[in-house]
Amino acid sequence: MVRSQSRPETPPAEGAATPAAAPKEEAAEEAAKTRELGARAVRLAGFFQGKIETVPTVPVRSLRDFDLWYTPGIAAVSREIHASPERAFDLTGRWNTIGIVTDGSRVLGLGDIGPEAALPVMEGKALLFKYLGGVDAIPLPVRVDSARALVETVLRLAPAFGAINLEDIASPKCFRVLEELQEKLPIPVWHDDQLGTAAATVAGLLNALELTGRQMATIRTVLLGAGAANLVTARLLVSLGHDPQRLSLVDTRGILEADREDMDALALHNPWKYRLALQTDGGGRRGGAAEALRDADVLLAASTPDPDTVHPAWIRSMSPDPIVFALANPTPEIWPARAHDAGAAVVATGRGDFPNQVNNSLIFPAVFRGVLDARARRIPDALVLAAAHELARRTRERGLSRTHILPTMEEREVFPFVAAAVATRAVELGLARTRRSPEEFLAEARARMARPPALAAALADAGMIRSMPDEPPLPPDDP
Repeated sequence: MVRSQSRPETPPAEGAATPAAAPKEEAAEEAAKTRELGARAVRLAGFFQGKIETVPTVPVRSLRDFDLWYTPGIAAVSREIHASPERAFDLTGRWNTIGIVTDGSRVLGLGDIGPEAALPVMEGKALLFKYLGGVDAIPLPVRVDSARALVETVLRLAPAFGAINLEDIASPKCFRVLEELQEKLPIPVWHDDQLGTAAATVAGLLNALELTGRQMATIRTVLLGAGAANLVTARLLVSLGHDPQRLSLVDTRGILEADREDMDALALHNPWKYRLALQTDGGGRRGGAAEALRDADVLLAASTPDPDTVHPAWIRSMSPDPIVFALANPTPEIWPARAHDAGAAVVATGRGDFPNQVNNSLIFPAVFRGVLDARARRIPDALVLAAAHELARRTRERGLSRTHILPTMEEREVFPFVAAAVATRAVELGLARTRRSPEEFLAEARARMARPPALAAALADAGMIRSMPDEPPLPPDDP
């Protein structure tokens, strides 16, 4: 899910009409729905007391079987791994187990709430990994006081895992932690708020460009918000052939460009933002969001969850039939209907109750399925882009339209293809410990990803998963 980042403080362009407030009835209905969902989530959290549990994968016919699964037989397995540590990927569950690591410094839209309060979110993420990707994930909120301590903690935990998913870590600390762990660990390390959101955004944008007859090399793009997701999105766009001189990032101080007064501070405290300021130089623009968006083809907003963040006048100033992604959650930067009324041809949000949801759940389960099946050592941008391209391609095969630029989570048959594309690319790049054909990777991904829903259904039928308690129905979905 896209995290809200920074809100531009630029007012509407001079002479532009001031936008009316979002309809009060719509805002009130959304607020009521959110309150009821939150209240019910708390009740259910107390009822179920956890979203995941460990279950055996081996038969236990009698206590004698523990002679094999534990002592004395297990000593031989340990000796095998001691002689060749890579054998842990063949002789234990490490190959399919990941750690979900957070310091609780930027949880959803809640901010720095600490590791205990982050645990429910990490449990939910573990459930998504298992149910959607067939990946065994362990929530690991840790109490640390610095990026260095977080890195050292993960380095010590890494022998237990086939990959690491970093989650809900404040920017710019998240960049430093990710880069250092990627450099030091022989397993994939992924930060979903950066890579997952960026990959889903790129996949949706590729299809939106096709629908509107545009080319990556010639478009002008504005990224509103310069936090974790948009900084990586900008990097991926440039690697796909986007002209950096036609790319503008906008944060709370305005357009990010080489002559800004805060460049020295950025060089010291946020080198990732600093490098993009030099590379793009504001896309040749100066000022704020209004100036950046004039004649732009694409707006990718990952900013403040407020429907008045993006003004309709700004969209009207863009090129004809612009593309608008308003990805803040729980409230987009502009309501889709207002964006369409202002001339937008394709609109996407981070919400599932509007068409074209850009959600990292479309990406991370399949990416991890792919890198784990390949026993990959790293996740470079080439694998991230392989996932984005395959997701976009499979959407086109299923029928592309201005309200269907990405699959929904119900289109589950798409995701094994994404996993197989990632695994195959890892083999091509020499990053895989296991070499299989694309067809073999696809068959394995299908089997692994189909198992958890079937397992959950079987456990529910057997009464091993309790039914949802009777409660008043939720408010109806938006039409």
